[in-house]
Amino acid sequence: MTRVDPSTPGRAAAERLLRTTFGFDAFRPGQGEIVATILAGHDVLAIMPTGSGKSLCYQLPALLRDGLTLVVSPLIALMRNQVAQLTSYGIAAASLNSSNGPDQNRAIAERIARRELKLVYIAPERLARPEEIAALRRAGVALLAVDEAHCISQWGHDFRPDYLNLGAAQDALGGVQTIAFTATADAATRGDILAKLFRRPARVFVHGFDRPNIRLAMRVKTSSGRQVLDFVAARRGQSGIVYCGSRRKTEELAEALRQHGINALAYHAGMERDLRSRHQDVFLQEDGVVMVATIAFGMGIDKPDIRFVCHADLPGSIESYYQEIGRAGRDGLPAETLTLYGLGDIRLRRMQIEESQASDEQKRVERQRLNALVALCESPRCRRQTLLAYFGEESEPCGNCDLCTEGVVMVDATVAAQKALSAIARTGERFATEHLVSLLTGEETEAIKRYGHDKLKTFGVGKERGKTEWRTLFRQLYAAGIISLDIAGYGRWTITDLGRSVLKGLTPFELRKDALTRSTRAARKSRAAAAAAGDVDETLLDALKQQRLGLARAQNVPAYVIFPDRTLIEMARMKPATAEALARVHGVGEAKLARYGEAFLDVVRRHAPS
Repeated sequence: MTRVDPSTPGRAAAERLLRTTFGFDAFRPGQGEIVATILAGHDVLAIMPTGSGKSLCYQLPALLRDGLTLVVSPLIALMRNQVAQLTSYGIAAASLNSSNGPDQNRAIAERIARRELKLVYIAPERLARPEEIAALRRAGVALLAVDEAHCISQWGHDFRPDYLNLGAAQDALGGVQTIAFTATADAATRGDILAKLFRRPARVFVHGFDRPNIRLAMRVKTSSGRQVLDFVAARRGQSGIVYCGSRRKTEELAEALRQHGINALAYHAGMERDLRSRHQDVFLQEDGVVMVATIAFGMGIDKPDIRFVCHADLPGSIESYYQEIGRAGRDGLPAETLTLYGLGDIRLRRMQIEESQASDEQKRVERQRLNALVALCESPRCRRQTLLAYFGEESEPCGNCDLCTEGVVMVDATVAAQKALSAIARTGERFATEHLVSLLTGEETEAIKRYGHDKLKTFGVGKERGKTEWRTLFRQLYAAGIISLDIAGYGRWTITDLGRSVLKGLTPFELRKDALTRSTRAARKSRAAAAAAGDVDETLLDALKQQRLGLARAQNVPAYVIFPDRTLIEMARMKPATAEALARVHGVGEAKLARYGEAFLDVVRRHAPS
């Protein structure tokens, strides 16, 4: 970490301005030395936690020196909010972006030419225009500040090609002093930023990643819709964000929350632009609004009183997770998070990596990042310790995560692990979770019989555990590096070298007892509810049959090829709300779940009570 003498010229003036213009009595940790380094004329790369006051680090120097400070930002919403905030402080600021009308951008350009502005926010793509660069150079740009600098790196979790122009833009502006900020950049990303953006050696500041006011919690998915509803309803009246993995889910979940009296809005990139902007404005301007969104929402959202962030689906990487939960509690007051995850999430993320156009090296890095996130989900120790360790920091148990407050009991699960590994080995390492779970629990499915797996010694050796418990065990084995998931092989499990050691009895295996008991209780509750339901919902069953009929006609196959009656009857009795719940219905294997799951879940949801 770079250290700066507190007596650096300009530090005292910055502290006075901090109080008189911004109303702050003192710098937050790290701000003062970064400001002093910038005022001394050095290029700077600063990695600072979300909510630590990065913006002030370039706003203060902009006011203390001659010339224009140009701020590159990836989001119009962020520019708009920052400019509104600065003008409220009486600072001459504006933003050049595509949401402005031609007359508005022309008026701003004239103010730039007359050197009336201290800060101008600009989208990165505008700096690829020679005429824009020429006008800015004539106006005397003295400082180029790059926000969300991780966007310049292909190793970053939010790479944006337009950011690659910034190195050339810096040259075209006359080698102007350059400073860059981000909240999430591992060593590979930091190296990429330094190489692509800076033409001179930059002073690098890496401040702590810890946000101790944010409570961390993770849960295995049982019924994600109900879990999210329970979490949000317990925080009724608070502002929060619920992240979903699909556009459809944002709209369905927002509607479900509204039906329970929660002021919830949807947000995703597929919405009409004006509606999306209106929803964002409502969230930013009003209290107690819950935004149900894809990752299209959030970067640069500077709302200090977001009290919770909930992930209805697993985030894309540990960096994404860190940045997204970091939108809560920017005011320093207590905030909460909840992340739901299941094996289906992990498989989807892995498939997205494997099917991307990224290089082999980049895919390798992305796999490692996902593995780190899975390990965080399945961690047996303090969440914050595991999270900070990923960023190279050590810490004591935090006392503010679910594992610290609820406690963790580790139990020996070597025998259970050996049973699972034996099932994988005896089936030739060719099968995915559900088939192996059926094998272990002794379920005579069509596939089990077709492959003769009902004749294996492993058939039924795991009857003492429920299906949900075995699924949990497979996740834990995966998190521990004992088994490996083969995406190209349709999710088949293979055994690692460590796993072979466990199988031979050379290495013990422990797992969190709570992971098993919690999911088992959920499964028992689900089974009890199904048994208590009594008669099947005939209206729902008829609707399910109509859906099946439509699919069968479209494919020109008998109806039972889609699903047999027994499957539809169980759907109508159990009323699954999620893919994971639907997977527990008789006759719903992985292939049919992937092919027909959403269609039948839609029918169940439409018939759910209002």
